[in-house]
Amino acid sequence: MSVQSDKWIKKMAKEYGMISPFEEIQVRGNKISFGTSSYGYDARVNSEFKIFTNVNSEIVDPKNFKPASFVSKKGPECIIPPNSFALASTVEYFKIPNDVLVICLGKSTYARCGIIVNVTPLEPGWEGHVTLEFSNTTPLPAKIYANEGVAQFIFLKGNEVPEVTYADRKGKYMGQKGVTLPKV
Repeated sequence: MSVQSDKWIKKMAKEYGMISPFEEIQVRGNKISFGTSSYGYDARVNSEFKIFTNVNSEIVDPKNFKPASFVSKKGPECIIPPNSFALASTVEYFKIPNDVLVICLGKSTYARCGIIVNVTPLEPGWEGHVTLEFSNTTPLPAKIYANEGVAQFIFLKGNEVPEVTYADRKGKYMGQKGVTLPKV
């Protein structure tokens, strides 16, 4: 298994449609950077957020998740309450090749502010917008900026195609668009 370079990422984005929309270079300026890096791709967060709230005193149950546990917000930024979290999705739509596993890590700009990004691996054959979870580990409100970089995706090419891909087993999060809540 090997980590794939910027050259491979660019080729796969153009020829296979692996990332769309795709930024061939790192975009910086007055934004938190996004686009292709040496050995990864820094994705952006969309402008639709679901912020966790305990106003309804619901129990967080992954088998019976209540959408009322979230407040929906659309805009250029999201304020996450202290010791809480928010869900959002990537601007980019990913289409993962059958011999690739993708690991996601948060960007240091957010990590240094106590904001942790969590994403499970993108499995071979999966495609969709990635649902991102932002945990605010601080005792203060924390801000996330829409349409800016939030997480780096690292592409690991396997030594062979697995016997069964995510698409083959018709995974429950296949083709998701926007923020997707837990499913059983």
